[in-house]
Amino acid sequence: MRVRILFDAQDIVGESIVWSSEEGALYWVDIGGKRIHRLELKTGMHQTWPTPDFPTSIGMCKSGGFIVGLARDVCLWRPGGVFEPFARPEPARPENRLNEGRVAPDGSFWVSTMQNNLNADGTPKDMTANAGAIYRIDPSGEIKQLTPNDYGITNTMGWTQDNRFLFADTRANEIYSFAYDPEAKTISGRRTVVSGFTRGLPDGSCLDADDHLWNCRVVGGAAVARFSAEGALRDLVELPVLWPTSCTFGGEDLSTLYVTSARFAMTREHLSTHPLEGSLLAVETGFRGVAEPKFGY
Repeated sequence: MRVRILFDAQDIVGESIVWSSEEGALYWVDIGGKRIHRLELKTGMHQTWPTPDFPTSIGMCKSGGFIVGLARDVCLWRPGGVFEPFARPEPARPENRLNEGRVAPDGSFWVSTMQNNLNADGTPKDMTANAGAIYRIDPSGEIKQLTPNDYGITNTMGWTQDNRFLFADTRANEIYSFAYDPEAKTISGRRTVVSGFTRGLPDGSCLDADDHLWNCRVVGGAAVARFSAEGALRDLVELPVLWPTSCTFGGEDLSTLYVTSARFAMTREHLSTHPLEGSLLAVETGFRGVAEPKFGY
């Protein structure tokens, strides 16, 4: 598969990339850089907006604008506007922060939490506990906790066509499959489908039209692994960055995989010889993705 550097973003932690087919543009966050990116593919026009706290995830809204996970609050936002608090999943857990977030097929927004691993200046902070959980946020604002607070670094959210929910714990180096009940809005019956894969650790992912999971392998993995929903490795895409973090399919036919990356915790010496860490990449895959759902009824 052909891989190219699409944009030299120099993200500290690029994450949560989504494709807007209406705009022909990609949106993603830089957690450590406290900013949201927009890149228009045809013109190359690039914009950024600062955020009042660490932005951890972003999704599109049916009514226009975006739903954005910050460190503690989920907000509604329009480019150039203010971040309006919408929901706070864990008001009684100030030691936690939000991490992964994605709009589900039913128009709700799912977010996951983890023990905060960032100091106020964005530098790494030691973790001492597995304290993360998954939450469903309804467009009405109702918050529902879907799992116990048992996870280390929460990542990856994907809903298959046969109602499975895929999720990962970076710290455990595991990917899980749950049964997803679209009527009850719950997940259950967790099974481990990938464990101990030796290329880096699992970060963000997206599903293709064949229900295969494209999983970014962070912390030196330098690759995106394509797994079946049952955890069988089908493809491994080698990348010119060490820490790929999140991916989405986009472009006119949804056949290009766009991959964010990070330069978090990398030494000045490493970055001087590898200046493209934190870039946005494009991979011509030969596969097709699925359109990203939007938040709202």
